[in-house]
Amino acid sequence: MTLVVLAAGMGSRYGSLKQMDGVGPGGEAIIDYSIYDAIRAGFTKVVFVIRHSFEADFREVFKPERFGGKIAVEFVFQELDYLPEGFTVPAGREKPWGTNHAVMMAKGAVSGPFAVINADDFYGRHSFGVLADYMSGQEGKNRYAMVGFSVSNTLSDNGTVSRGVCAVDSEGNLADIVETHGIIRRGAQIVSDNGGVLAESTPVSMNMFGFTPDYFDYSEEYFKEFLRENSGNLKAEFYIPLMVDRLIKTGVATMRVLPTDAVWFGVTYKEDRPLVVDRIRALIAKGEYPERLWS
Repeated sequence: MTLVVLAAGMGSRYGSLKQMDGVGPGGEAIIDYSIYDAIRAGFTKVVFVIRHSFEADFREVFKPERFGGKIAVEFVFQELDYLPEGFTVPAGREKPWGTNHAVMMAKGAVSGPFAVINADDFYGRHSFGVLADYMSGQEGKNRYAMVGFSVSNTLSDNGTVSRGVCAVDSEGNLADIVETHGIIRRGAQIVSDNGGVLAESTPVSMNMFGFTPDYFDYSEEYFKEFLRENSGNLKAEFYIPLMVDRLIKTGVATMRVLPTDAVWFGVTYKEDRPLVVDRIRALIAKGEYPERLWS
């Protein structure tokens, strides 16, 4: 199994290259803890999706020898002009093409079941375990999975967050996913910028998915349609939830929602960093992680 880490975002709200920010006692980044958990769950390769503008710095930190030979490492790139033949970047377009475009960049580096995660999200050991268990037991194609977090376990104390809000059918499969912005706790309620109120246990996507390689082919085909439909929208993004929603609504694929009670945390804002450091130290104190991950 391969772990695809989406690390091309520069974290504009955080104000630095947060993918490389050391939050562990040995200077470990959040990515390090994800890779450590992935290795424990049975993953044998990690593919980093990055950008050429910070390639040298990123490679220097996350070079293969960092992980002591415990997992194979490969780098691929997401750039604005990496488009299908016959398409060009619209004049004035500066915004990246989104998370599913980033996933597409890993096609040549993946040959079997693969998981997708964000670089700056701490998912926890249990989340990698349930996803790996599901993926290793699947055969064929068109049967995907995602880890579903309770929205109450995915909030930031320092501002709003965006989440893929999910509806789950009676068989435990994803029935609907809506990218929802401006989610925040206000008093006793969790609200979003569309005026909706979310129950504490509402399952949400944290961009932790499990796919098989056929997903790349579906994505490439729909991306062409997406580009044609959004030629005049300079901010439209090709999100993973957008692609997943299309596949499940058309009956092409199913996506099992794997519940977890894990508490997400991450550095969405610079003010989140001290809390992340404290939580990691608490997990080390409980014996969840060693003091130094790779030594």
